[in-house]
Amino acid sequence: MALLICVPGPGFADSCLAPPRPFLPDDSQAAQDYADIIRRDFEDYIQDIQNYFRCLDGERARAFKEAREVSEDYGRFLQLVGD
Repeated sequence: MALLICVPGPGFADSCLAPPRPFLPDDSQAAQDYADIIRRDFEDYIQDIQNYFRCLDGERARAFKEAREVSEDYGRFLQLVGD
């Protein structure tokens, strides 16, 4: 039983995780020195945040479908018990 509590269900298998914000140094010399790395970090962030938004859209659609199915299941349950 304890193992079942620790193992996430199918609804949690594809969690959407927001990417971390890219670091932008306050020092203009550091920004110049690491411009290529910082630029790449920002470009990676933009790509990752777009994937994150797609994941959220997919999770929202999945959750609405599941909620509809659960609502239908509950209606069938109420019919079974006579409520």
